[in-house]
Amino acid sequence: MADKLWDKGFSLDSRIEKFTVGQDRVLDLALAPYDVLGTMAHITMLASRGLLGADELPLLLAELKEIYASAVAGSFVIEEGVEDVHSQVELMLTRGLGDLGKKVHTGRSRNDQVLVDLKLFSRAELEKTVLRVEALFEVLQAQSEKYKDVLMPGYTHLQVAMPSSFGLWFGAYAESLADDLSVLKAAWDVTNQNPLGSAAGYGSSAPLDRTLTTRLLGFDDLDYNVVYAQMGRGKTERLIAFALSSVAETLGRFAADCCLFNSQNFAFVKLPDAMTTGSSIMPHKKNPDVFELIRARCNKICGAPESIRLLTTNLPSGYFRDMQVIKEVFLPLFDELGDCLEIAAYAVGAMTVSEDLMSDPRYALAFSVEEVNDRVSKGVPFRDAYKAVGQEIQAGSFVFNGTLHHTHEGSIGNLCNDRIAAKFARVLSSFTFDRVHAAVSALLA
Repeated sequence: MADKLWDKGFSLDSRIEKFTVGQDRVLDLALAPYDVLGTMAHITMLASRGLLGADELPLLLAELKEIYASAVAGSFVIEEGVEDVHSQVELMLTRGLGDLGKKVHTGRSRNDQVLVDLKLFSRAELEKTVLRVEALFEVLQAQSEKYKDVLMPGYTHLQVAMPSSFGLWFGAYAESLADDLSVLKAAWDVTNQNPLGSAAGYGSSAPLDRTLTTRLLGFDDLDYNVVYAQMGRGKTERLIAFALSSVAETLGRFAADCCLFNSQNFAFVKLPDAMTTGSSIMPHKKNPDVFELIRARCNKICGAPESIRLLTTNLPSGYFRDMQVIKEVFLPLFDELGDCLEIAAYAVGAMTVSEDLMSDPRYALAFSVEEVNDRVSKGVPFRDAYKAVGQEIQAGSFVFNGTLHHTHEGSIGNLCNDRIAAKFARVLSSFTFDRVHAAVSALLA
Protein backbone atom coordinates (compact mmCIF):
# COMPACT_ATOMS: atom_id res chain seq x y z
CA MET A 1 0.00 0.00 0.00
CA ALA A 2 1.32 3.44 -0.95
CA ASP A 3 2.24 5.93 1.74
CA LYS A 4 -0.15 8.83 2.20
CA LEU A 5 1.10 12.27 1.19
CA TRP A 6 0.48 13.24 4.79
CA ASP A 7 2.04 10.06 6.27
CA LYS A 8 3.56 10.58 9.72
CA GLY A 9 4.44 7.01 10.59
CA PHE A 10 1.12 5.63 11.85
CA SER A 11 -1.60 3.63 10.12
CA LEU A 12 -5.09 4.94 9.51
CA ASP A 13 -8.05 2.88 10.69
CA SER A 14 -9.29 1.02 7.57
CA ARG A 15 -12.96 1.86 8.12
CA ILE A 16 -12.14 5.54 8.60
CA GLU A 17 -9.99 5.49 5.46
CA LYS A 18 -12.75 3.91 3.37
CA PHE A 19 -15.28 6.47 4.55
CA THR A 20 -13.05 9.51 4.13
CA VAL A 21 -11.76 8.55 0.68
CA GLY A 22 -15.37 8.13 -0.46
CA GLN A 23 -15.75 8.19 -4.25
CA ASP A 24 -12.52 10.11 -4.90
CA ARG A 25 -10.74 7.22 -6.62
CA VAL A 26 -13.54 7.04 -9.21
CA LEU A 27 -14.35 10.73 -9.58
CA ASP A 28 -10.73 11.86 -9.67
CA LEU A 29 -10.08 9.96 -12.90
CA ALA A 30 -11.75 12.86 -14.69
CA LEU A 31 -9.24 15.23 -13.10
CA ALA A 32 -6.10 13.24 -13.96
CA PRO A 33 -5.02 15.14 -17.13
CA TYR A 34 -5.53 18.45 -15.35
CA ASP A 35 -3.60 17.38 -12.26
CA VAL A 36 -0.66 16.62 -14.55
CA LEU A 37 -0.93 19.97 -16.35
CA GLY A 38 -1.05 21.82 -13.03
CA THR A 39 2.02 19.92 -11.85
CA MET A 40 3.91 20.70 -15.06
CA ALA A 41 3.21 24.40 -14.67
CA HIS A 42 4.12 24.32 -10.98
CA ILE A 43 7.50 22.61 -11.45
CA THR A 44 8.35 24.86 -14.41
CA MET A 45 7.82 27.77 -12.05
CA LEU A 46 9.84 26.06 -9.29
CA ALA A 47 12.76 25.67 -11.70
CA SER A 48 12.55 29.36 -12.66
CA ARG A 49 12.89 30.25 -8.97
CA GLY A 50 15.85 27.93 -8.37
CA LEU A 51 13.78 25.43 -6.37
CA LEU A 52 14.48 22.69 -8.92
CA GLY A 53 17.73 22.07 -10.74
CA ALA A 54 17.97 22.86 -14.45
CA ASP A 55 18.78 19.19 -15.09
CA GLU A 56 15.83 17.99 -12.99
CA LEU A 57 13.01 19.80 -14.77
CA PRO A 58 13.35 17.99 -18.15
CA LEU A 59 13.28 14.60 -16.42
CA LEU A 60 10.13 15.46 -14.49
CA LEU A 61 8.38 16.99 -17.52
CA ALA A 62 9.14 13.94 -19.68
CA GLU A 63 7.69 11.61 -17.05
CA LEU A 64 4.63 13.83 -16.60
CA LYS A 65 3.97 13.90 -20.34
CA GLU A 66 3.80 10.11 -20.32
CA ILE A 67 1.37 10.18 -17.41
CA TYR A 68 -0.69 12.83 -19.22
CA ALA A 69 -0.86 10.63 -22.34
CA SER A 70 -2.13 7.71 -20.26
CA ALA A 71 -4.76 9.94 -18.64
CA VAL A 72 -5.99 11.21 -22.00
CA ALA A 73 -6.00 7.66 -23.42
CA GLY A 74 -8.06 6.40 -20.47
CA SER A 75 -5.44 3.96 -19.18
CA PHE A 76 -4.57 5.98 -16.06
CA VAL A 77 -5.76 4.26 -12.86
CA ILE A 78 -5.80 5.23 -9.21
CA GLU A 79 -4.53 2.17 -7.42
CA GLU A 80 -6.09 0.52 -4.42
CA GLY A 81 -4.74 2.14 -1.28
CA VAL A 82 -4.00 5.44 -3.06
CA GLU A 83 -6.24 8.21 -1.81
CA ASP A 84 -6.70 10.42 -4.84
CA VAL A 85 -5.35 11.57 -8.20
CA HIS A 86 -2.72 13.84 -6.61
CA SER A 87 -1.27 10.95 -4.63
CA GLN A 88 -1.28 8.67 -7.69
CA VAL A 89 0.57 11.14 -9.90
CA GLU A 90 3.24 11.71 -7.25
CA LEU A 91 3.52 7.96 -6.67
CA MET A 92 4.10 7.37 -10.40
CA LEU A 93 6.73 10.10 -10.52
CA THR A 94 8.55 8.65 -7.53
CA ARG A 95 8.47 5.15 -9.02
CA GLY A 96 9.97 6.46 -12.24
CA LEU A 97 12.42 9.01 -10.89
CA GLY A 98 13.04 8.10 -7.25
CA ASP A 99 13.44 10.95 -4.79
CA LEU A 100 13.23 13.50 -7.58
CA GLY A 101 9.52 12.76 -7.84
CA LYS A 102 9.05 13.89 -4.25
CA LYS A 103 10.17 17.43 -5.09
CA VAL A 104 7.08 18.40 -7.08
CA HIS A 105 5.07 19.21 -3.95
CA THR A 106 7.32 22.07 -2.86
CA GLY A 107 5.23 25.16 -2.10
CA ARG A 108 1.99 23.33 -2.81
CA SER A 109 -0.87 21.67 -0.92
CA ARG A 110 -3.46 19.20 -2.08
CA ASN A 111 -5.88 22.05 -1.41
CA ASP A 112 -4.59 24.22 -4.23
CA GLN A 113 -3.96 21.13 -6.36
CA VAL A 114 -7.62 20.19 -6.33
CA LEU A 115 -8.59 23.83 -6.82
CA VAL A 116 -6.52 24.13 -9.99
CA ASP A 117 -7.59 20.66 -11.18
CA LEU A 118 -11.25 21.57 -10.85
CA LYS A 119 -10.74 24.88 -12.61
CA LEU A 120 -8.85 23.33 -15.51
CA PHE A 121 -11.42 20.53 -15.77
CA SER A 122 -14.32 22.98 -15.61
CA ARG A 123 -12.70 25.25 -18.18
CA ALA A 124 -12.38 22.38 -20.66
CA GLU A 125 -15.91 21.17 -19.97
CA LEU A 126 -17.35 24.67 -20.28
CA GLU A 127 -15.82 24.91 -23.74
CA LYS A 128 -17.48 21.64 -24.73
CA THR A 129 -20.78 22.90 -23.33
CA VAL A 130 -20.52 26.16 -25.24
CA LEU A 131 -19.91 24.29 -28.51
CA ARG A 132 -22.91 22.04 -27.85
CA VAL A 133 -25.07 25.07 -27.10
CA GLU A 134 -23.86 26.60 -30.35
CA ALA A 135 -24.83 23.46 -32.29
CA LEU A 136 -28.37 23.48 -30.85
CA PHE A 137 -28.64 27.23 -31.43
CA GLU A 138 -27.84 26.75 -35.11
CA VAL A 139 -30.41 23.97 -35.49
CA LEU A 140 -33.10 26.09 -33.84
CA GLN A 141 -32.27 29.04 -36.05
CA ALA A 142 -32.36 26.86 -39.16
CA GLN A 143 -35.80 25.52 -38.21
CA SER A 144 -36.95 29.05 -37.44
CA GLU A 145 -35.99 30.19 -40.93
CA LYS A 146 -37.41 27.07 -42.57
CA TYR A 147 -40.82 27.50 -40.94
CA LYS A 148 -40.90 31.28 -40.52
CA ASP A 149 -44.08 31.66 -42.58
CA VAL A 150 -45.99 28.75 -41.01
CA LEU A 151 -48.50 30.02 -38.46
CA MET A 152 -49.40 28.35 -35.19
CA PRO A 153 -51.61 29.47 -32.30
CA GLY A 154 -49.97 31.23 -29.39
CA TYR A 155 -51.24 30.54 -25.88
CA THR A 156 -51.61 32.31 -22.58
CA HIS A 157 -53.00 30.34 -19.61
CA LEU A 158 -53.09 27.39 -22.07
CA GLN A 159 -55.93 29.20 -23.81
CA VAL A 160 -55.74 30.14 -27.48
CA ALA A 161 -54.42 33.70 -27.48
CA MET A 162 -52.93 35.21 -30.66
CA PRO A 163 -51.30 34.03 -33.88
CA SER A 164 -47.72 32.92 -33.56
CA SER A 165 -45.48 31.08 -35.98
CA PHE A 166 -43.13 28.15 -35.87
CA GLY A 167 -40.41 30.58 -36.86
CA LEU A 168 -41.20 32.62 -33.77
CA TRP A 169 -41.34 29.53 -31.55
CA PHE A 170 -38.06 27.95 -32.64
CA GLY A 171 -36.42 31.38 -32.66
CA ALA A 172 -37.52 32.12 -29.11
CA TYR A 173 -35.51 29.21 -27.75
CA ALA A 174 -32.53 30.15 -29.93
CA GLU A 175 -32.47 33.63 -28.39
CA SER A 176 -32.90 32.14 -24.94
CA LEU A 177 -29.71 30.17 -25.55
CA ALA A 178 -27.98 33.41 -26.55
CA ASP A 179 -28.73 34.80 -23.09
CA ASP A 180 -27.71 31.51 -21.48
CA LEU A 181 -24.40 31.86 -23.29
CA SER A 182 -23.84 35.16 -21.46
CA VAL A 183 -24.35 33.34 -18.17
CA LEU A 184 -21.87 30.67 -19.28
CA LYS A 185 -19.40 33.46 -20.10
CA ALA A 186 -19.74 34.82 -16.56
CA ALA A 187 -19.03 31.32 -15.22
CA TRP A 188 -16.02 31.09 -17.55
CA ASP A 189 -14.65 34.39 -16.22
CA VAL A 190 -14.88 33.19 -12.62
CA THR A 191 -13.41 29.80 -13.53
CA ASN A 192 -10.50 31.06 -15.61
CA GLN A 193 -8.56 32.51 -12.67
CA ASN A 194 -5.55 30.78 -11.18
CA PRO A 195 -5.67 29.52 -7.56
CA LEU A 196 -2.32 27.69 -7.77
CA GLY A 197 0.14 28.92 -5.16
CA SER A 198 -2.50 29.51 -2.51
CA ALA A 199 -1.33 26.21 -0.94
CA ALA A 200 -3.52 25.29 2.02
CA GLY A 201 -5.22 28.67 1.82
CA TYR A 202 -2.50 30.80 3.39
CA GLY A 203 0.18 30.92 0.72
CA SER A 204 3.77 29.75 1.10
CA SER A 205 7.10 31.11 2.28
CA ALA A 206 8.64 29.56 -0.84
CA PRO A 207 9.39 32.28 -3.44
CA LEU A 208 6.58 31.27 -5.80
CA ASP A 209 5.82 33.12 -9.04
CA ARG A 210 2.05 32.84 -9.36
CA THR A 211 1.96 35.15 -12.38
CA LEU A 212 4.13 32.66 -14.26
CA THR A 213 1.87 29.67 -13.51
CA THR A 214 -1.10 31.82 -14.55
CA ARG A 215 0.50 32.39 -17.95
CA LEU A 216 1.67 28.80 -18.34
CA LEU A 217 -1.83 27.45 -17.75
CA GLY A 218 -3.57 30.04 -19.93
CA PHE A 219 -5.62 31.58 -17.15
CA ASP A 220 -6.96 35.08 -17.76
CA ASP A 221 -6.13 36.25 -14.25
CA LEU A 222 -5.27 35.19 -10.71
CA ASP A 223 -7.32 34.47 -7.65
CA TYR A 224 -5.02 36.88 -5.82
CA ASN A 225 -5.96 36.61 -2.16
CA VAL A 226 -4.91 33.15 -1.02
CA VAL A 227 -7.69 32.89 1.58
CA TYR A 228 -10.26 33.81 -1.07
CA ALA A 229 -8.73 31.30 -3.49
CA GLN A 230 -9.57 28.59 -0.97
CA MET A 231 -13.02 30.09 -0.33
CA GLY A 232 -13.63 29.81 -4.07
CA ARG A 233 -13.97 26.03 -3.66
CA GLY A 234 -17.68 25.40 -3.81
CA LYS A 235 -18.48 28.92 -4.93
CA THR A 236 -16.96 28.35 -8.37
CA GLU A 237 -18.76 25.03 -8.75
CA ARG A 238 -22.04 26.60 -7.68
CA LEU A 239 -21.72 29.45 -10.18
CA ILE A 240 -20.89 27.01 -12.96
CA ALA A 241 -23.81 24.80 -11.94
CA PHE A 242 -26.06 27.86 -12.07
CA ALA A 243 -24.89 28.61 -15.62
CA LEU A 244 -25.50 25.00 -16.64
CA SER A 245 -28.92 25.13 -15.00
CA SER A 246 -29.74 28.24 -17.04
CA VAL A 247 -29.16 26.24 -20.23
CA ALA A 248 -31.05 23.30 -18.73
CA GLU A 249 -34.03 25.51 -17.91
CA THR A 250 -34.25 26.69 -21.52
CA LEU A 251 -33.88 23.16 -22.84
CA GLY A 252 -36.33 21.68 -20.34
CA ARG A 253 -38.98 24.22 -21.20
CA PHE A 254 -38.53 23.56 -24.90
CA ALA A 255 -38.82 19.82 -24.22
CA ALA A 256 -42.08 20.44 -22.31
CA ASP A 257 -43.46 22.30 -25.34
CA CYS A 258 -42.43 19.44 -27.61
CA CYS A 259 -44.16 16.85 -25.41
CA LEU A 260 -47.35 18.93 -25.48
CA PHE A 261 -47.22 19.88 -29.16
CA ASN A 262 -46.46 16.30 -30.23
CA SER A 263 -49.66 14.96 -28.61
CA GLN A 264 -52.68 14.14 -30.78
CA ASN A 265 -54.74 16.92 -29.22
CA PHE A 266 -52.26 19.49 -30.52
CA ALA A 267 -50.44 17.72 -33.38
CA PHE A 268 -48.30 20.79 -34.03
CA VAL A 269 -44.98 18.93 -34.43
CA LYS A 270 -43.98 15.43 -35.42
CA LEU A 271 -40.89 13.36 -34.80
CA PRO A 272 -39.84 10.64 -37.26
CA ASP A 273 -41.30 7.31 -36.15
CA ALA A 274 -37.79 5.98 -35.53
CA MET A 275 -37.30 8.65 -32.83
CA THR A 276 -40.40 7.61 -30.87
CA THR A 277 -41.04 4.68 -28.56
CA GLY A 278 -44.06 2.41 -28.24
CA SER A 279 -46.28 0.84 -25.62
CA SER A 280 -46.32 -2.80 -24.54
CA ILE A 281 -50.13 -2.79 -24.60
CA MET A 282 -51.29 0.03 -26.92
CA PRO A 283 -50.23 -0.63 -30.51
CA HIS A 284 -50.93 2.91 -31.69
CA LYS A 285 -48.50 4.68 -29.35
CA LYS A 286 -45.57 6.76 -30.64
CA ASN A 287 -44.22 8.43 -27.55
CA PRO A 288 -41.80 11.39 -27.42
CA ASP A 289 -39.72 9.78 -24.67
CA VAL A 290 -36.63 11.64 -25.83
CA PHE A 291 -38.16 14.98 -24.83
CA GLU A 292 -39.66 13.61 -21.62
CA LEU A 293 -36.21 12.44 -20.53
CA ILE A 294 -34.61 15.73 -21.57
CA ARG A 295 -37.19 17.51 -19.45
CA ALA A 296 -36.54 15.27 -16.42
CA ARG A 297 -32.76 15.42 -16.68
CA CYS A 298 -32.79 19.18 -17.11
CA ASN A 299 -34.99 19.52 -14.03
CA LYS A 300 -32.42 17.44 -12.15
CA ILE A 301 -29.61 19.73 -13.33
CA CYS A 302 -31.59 22.78 -12.18
CA GLY A 303 -31.40 21.46 -8.62
CA ALA A 304 -27.59 21.21 -8.62
CA PRO A 305 -26.75 24.82 -7.63
CA GLU A 306 -28.86 24.51 -4.50
CA SER A 307 -27.37 21.11 -3.66
CA ILE A 308 -23.89 22.64 -3.83
CA ARG A 309 -24.99 25.69 -1.83
CA LEU A 310 -26.32 23.46 0.95
CA LEU A 311 -22.96 21.69 1.20
CA THR A 312 -21.10 24.96 1.77
CA THR A 313 -23.64 27.12 3.62
CA ASN A 314 -22.31 28.46 6.92
CA LEU A 315 -18.80 27.01 6.51
CA PRO A 316 -16.20 29.34 8.02
CA SER A 317 -13.24 30.46 5.90
CA GLY A 318 -10.53 27.86 5.32
CA TYR A 319 -10.66 24.31 4.03
CA PHE A 320 -13.07 21.64 5.25
CA ARG A 321 -13.51 18.06 4.04
CA ASP A 322 -17.20 18.82 3.36
CA MET A 323 -16.02 20.19 0.01
CA GLN A 324 -15.04 16.70 -1.16
CA VAL A 325 -18.74 15.81 -1.49
CA ILE A 326 -19.27 18.67 -3.95
CA LYS A 327 -17.49 16.63 -6.62
CA GLU A 328 -20.23 13.99 -6.46
CA VAL A 329 -22.81 16.60 -7.44
CA PHE A 330 -20.68 18.72 -9.74
CA LEU A 331 -18.49 16.52 -11.94
CA PRO A 332 -21.34 14.60 -13.65
CA LEU A 333 -23.26 17.76 -14.60
CA PHE A 334 -21.33 18.47 -17.80
CA ASP A 335 -21.95 15.04 -19.32
CA GLU A 336 -25.59 15.07 -18.24
CA LEU A 337 -26.28 18.42 -19.87
CA GLY A 338 -24.05 17.60 -22.84
CA ASP A 339 -26.06 14.46 -23.63
CA CYS A 340 -29.30 16.46 -23.48
CA LEU A 341 -27.96 19.19 -25.77
CA GLU A 342 -26.65 16.73 -28.34
CA ILE A 343 -29.81 14.60 -28.50
CA ALA A 344 -31.99 17.71 -28.61
CA ALA A 345 -30.08 19.09 -31.60
CA TYR A 346 -30.43 15.71 -33.32
CA ALA A 347 -34.18 15.47 -32.66
CA VAL A 348 -35.01 19.10 -33.44
CA GLY A 349 -33.22 18.86 -36.77
CA ALA A 350 -35.46 15.94 -37.76
CA MET A 351 -38.70 17.49 -36.48
CA THR A 352 -41.44 18.55 -38.91
CA VAL A 353 -44.41 20.84 -38.28
CA SER A 354 -48.07 20.99 -39.28
CA GLU A 355 -48.35 23.59 -42.00
CA ASP A 356 -52.11 24.40 -42.07
CA LEU A 357 -53.00 24.70 -38.42
CA MET A 358 -54.68 28.08 -38.45
CA SER A 359 -57.43 27.05 -40.87
CA ASP A 360 -58.85 24.92 -38.06
CA PRO A 361 -61.98 26.64 -36.60
CA ARG A 362 -60.67 25.96 -33.09
CA TYR A 363 -58.12 28.69 -33.62
CA ALA A 364 -60.40 31.28 -35.25
CA LEU A 365 -60.54 33.44 -32.12
CA ALA A 366 -56.75 33.83 -32.17
CA PHE A 367 -57.36 36.52 -34.80
CA SER A 368 -59.60 38.67 -32.56
CA VAL A 369 -56.76 41.09 -31.72
CA GLU A 370 -55.96 41.38 -35.43
CA GLU A 371 -59.58 42.39 -36.06
CA VAL A 372 -59.44 44.96 -33.25
CA ASN A 373 -56.22 46.42 -34.67
CA ASP A 374 -57.71 46.47 -38.17
CA ARG A 375 -60.66 48.56 -36.96
CA VAL A 376 -58.33 50.85 -35.00
CA SER A 377 -56.36 51.46 -38.20
CA LYS A 378 -59.61 52.68 -39.75
CA GLY A 379 -60.18 55.25 -37.01
CA VAL A 380 -62.22 53.34 -34.42
CA PRO A 381 -61.03 54.02 -30.83
CA PHE A 382 -59.34 50.94 -29.35
CA ARG A 383 -61.81 50.48 -26.48
CA ASP A 384 -64.79 50.71 -28.85
CA ALA A 385 -63.24 48.24 -31.27
CA TYR A 386 -62.36 45.87 -28.42
CA LYS A 387 -65.92 45.96 -27.07
CA ALA A 388 -67.54 45.45 -30.48
CA VAL A 389 -65.35 42.45 -31.33
CA GLY A 390 -65.99 40.99 -27.87
CA GLN A 391 -69.72 41.24 -28.42
CA GLU A 392 -69.43 39.53 -31.82
CA ILE A 393 -67.49 36.70 -30.19
CA GLN A 394 -70.18 36.32 -27.54
CA ALA A 395 -72.85 36.24 -30.23
CA GLY A 396 -70.95 33.67 -32.28
CA SER A 397 -70.74 35.96 -35.28
CA PHE A 398 -67.03 36.86 -35.21
CA VAL A 399 -65.23 36.44 -38.51
CA PHE A 400 -61.75 37.70 -39.43
CA ASN A 401 -61.23 38.35 -43.11
CA GLY A 402 -58.10 40.49 -42.91
CA THR A 403 -54.43 39.63 -43.24
CA LEU A 404 -51.65 39.58 -40.69
CA HIS A 405 -49.32 42.55 -40.80
CA HIS A 406 -46.57 42.20 -38.18
CA THR A 407 -43.51 44.30 -38.96
CA HIS A 408 -41.86 45.31 -35.70
CA GLU A 409 -38.59 43.75 -34.56
CA GLY A 410 -38.99 40.21 -33.30
CA SER A 411 -42.54 39.67 -34.55
CA ILE A 412 -44.03 37.11 -36.93
CA GLY A 413 -43.10 39.15 -39.97
CA ASN A 414 -39.67 40.28 -38.76
CA LEU A 415 -37.97 37.54 -36.76
CA CYS A 416 -34.56 39.30 -36.58
CA ASN A 417 -32.79 35.95 -36.65
CA ASP A 418 -29.72 37.63 -38.11
CA ARG A 419 -29.52 40.00 -35.14
CA ILE A 420 -30.00 37.14 -32.70
CA ALA A 421 -27.17 35.29 -34.44
CA ALA A 422 -25.00 38.39 -34.13
CA LYS A 423 -25.82 38.62 -30.41
CA PHE A 424 -24.82 34.99 -29.97
CA ALA A 425 -21.62 35.46 -31.98
CA ARG A 426 -20.55 38.50 -29.91
CA VAL A 427 -20.67 36.51 -26.69
CA LEU A 428 -19.10 33.43 -28.28
CA SER A 429 -16.13 35.44 -29.52
CA SER A 430 -15.43 36.74 -26.00
CA PHE A 431 -14.42 33.31 -24.71
CA THR A 432 -10.63 32.95 -24.62
CA PHE A 433 -10.53 29.39 -25.94
CA ASP A 434 -7.64 30.04 -28.33
CA ARG A 435 -5.42 31.41 -25.57
CA VAL A 436 -6.10 28.35 -23.43
CA HIS A 437 -5.32 25.96 -26.29
CA ALA A 438 -2.07 27.76 -27.05
CA ALA A 439 -0.96 27.68 -23.42
CA VAL A 440 -1.72 23.98 -22.96
CA SER A 441 -0.03 23.10 -26.26
CA ALA A 442 3.07 25.04 -25.24
CA LEU A 443 3.15 23.32 -21.86
CA LEU A 444 2.97 19.88 -23.49
CA ALA A 445 5.40 20.70 -26.32
